Amino acid sequence: MRLSRYFLPVLRDVPKEAEIVSHRLMLRAGMLKQEAAGLYAWLPLGYRVLRKIQAIIEQEQDRAGAHEMLMPTIQSADLWRESGRYDAYGKEMLRITDRHERDMLYGPTNEEMITDIFRAHVRSYKDLPLNLYHIQWKFRDEIRPRFGTMRSREFLMKDAYSFDLDLGRAREAYNRMFVSYLRTFYRMGLTAIPMRAETGPIGGDLSHEFIVLADTGESGVFCHADLLDKPIPTHDVDYLSDLQPIVDDWTSLYAATEDMIDMAEFESTVPEDKRIAARGIEVGQVFYFGTKYSDPLGATVTDDEGKEVAVHMGSYGIGLTRVAPAIIEANHDDDGIIWPVSVAPFEVALINLKPGDKDCNTANEGLYQSLTNAGIEVLYDDRDLGAGAKFATADLIGLPYQLIAGPRGLKNNEVEIKHRRTGERETVSTDAAVARLLALIEPERRDKI
Repeated sequence: MRLSRYFLPVLRDVPKEAEIVSHRLMLRAGMLKQEAAGLYAWLPLGYRVLRKIQAIIEQEQDRAGAHEMLMPTIQSADLWRESGRYDAYGKEMLRITDRHERDMLYGPTNEEMITDIFRAHVRSYKDLPLNLYHIQWKFRDEIRPRFGTMRSREFLMKDAYSFDLDLGRAREAYNRMFVSYLRTFYRMGLTAIPMRAETGPIGGDLSHEFIVLADTGESGVFCHADLLDKPIPTHDVDYLSDLQPIVDDWTSLYAATEDMIDMAEFESTVPEDKRIAARGIEVGQVFYFGTKYSDPLGATVTDDEGKEVAVHMGSYGIGLTRVAPAIIEANHDDDGIIWPVSVAPFEVALINLKPGDKDCNTANEGLYQSLTNAGIEVLYDDRDLGAGAKFATADLIGLPYQLIAGPRGLKNNEVEIKHRRTGERETVSTDAAVARLLALIEPERRDKI
C-alpha cells in the first residue's frame, strides 16, 4: 500500500477526551473516529488490526472444533422472556419496538438465540458435542462509556456456545476453550492470565476471565507471579484429547479478580515474593452454566436410553474491540504504538527519504515490489515530506520494522532496517533486505504454534 493513496488521518495533538494511552494513540494514529458517546468508526488502519485479531480467533476456534455461523444483531424479546432475563438484565439492554409494535432488543449477548437454534435442529445425543460461534456486533448501553473501545457501547465480540450431554462432557468443552484462549492471546502477543471470575448476568458457577496486566485496567487482580512466564500449549496439543492436566496446571497457581479474591487463601498459598496485586484488562471470559438456558427454553436431546434430558451449556467470549487497545496498553512507548507482528496492520514501513530523486524512486519502487512479492505486508511512505515527518508517522503507527532507503546509502547499495520495539538499526545490502526482513518477520507471525 502506498501511503500517498492511503487514508491515514494521523493527529499531531493529543485529543482531550482520551484518558488512557491506548485511546490517545488509537485516535492519533488514525485508527478510530468517535461518532457518539461509546460509538466509534474503525478507520482503515484500525480495521486492518481488527481483521488480524479476528483471523487469529477464527483459526483457533476452528482448530478447537467450533463451527462458525452468524446471528443477527436484533433479537426478539420473547426469547428473553422465556429465559427470564428480559426484565432482569437491566438498563444496559437497548430495548426497541418495531413498526408492528413487537418488542425487540439489540443483542448484548446470544445465549437465548443460540439455544433456540439448537432446540430447533438437534434431537439426539448422537449429534453432540456441538460448539457454535460467531463474531458479531453487540450493544450494551453503558452508563459511562470510557477509555475508547475498551468500554464502548457498541463492540465486536466472538461468542461461542457449547452443548453437551452431561457435566463431564461439558467440562471437556470448557477445557478446550480454556486452552484455545491461552493460544489465541499468545498469538496476539499478549500475556493473558486466566483468573477465577464472577459469572454476572450470564449465570452459572464456573468462570475464568483472561486478564492482561495493565495500570489502566478496570479490574483489581491477584495472582501468582509464575503465571506470567508459564509456557503456552503449542502444536502438540490435540484438542480432542484430555486437556484437564493443562487446565489444572494453570489453575493450580492462585489467580482471581477482585470480585472473587479470598485474601486468606491468596496469602497462605502464594509466597510473599511471588504475590502480584495489580490492575488488569479483561480480554476474554469463559463460562459453564449447565442447564440455565436449556431448561427454560426446552433444549433437550434423547440420551442413549431414550430419555429426554436438558443439555449442558457453556459460553465463551472474546471482545475484539477490547483486545486491540489492550495490545497497545502492553506495547507502546513515548513515540507511539509498537505492534506485535501477528496483529500489525502492516509488517514493514518502507521509507523513501528523497522521493524527488529519480534513482531513489527507482530503488524504492523495486524494494516495494520485492517486499510485496515476498508476501510481506508493506506500507510505502512515498509522500513528498521531510524525513522527520515520515519517521514520526512510522513510529506513531507502530509497524514492527522500518526499511529506510535514501540517496546516501543507495550509492553504496545499502539500506537500513529499524526494529521498532528496540530501536536497533542495522545496515544491509539492498539485495539482502527482503531476505533479512523475512527472517525477522516469519518467526514473529506466530501462525505455526
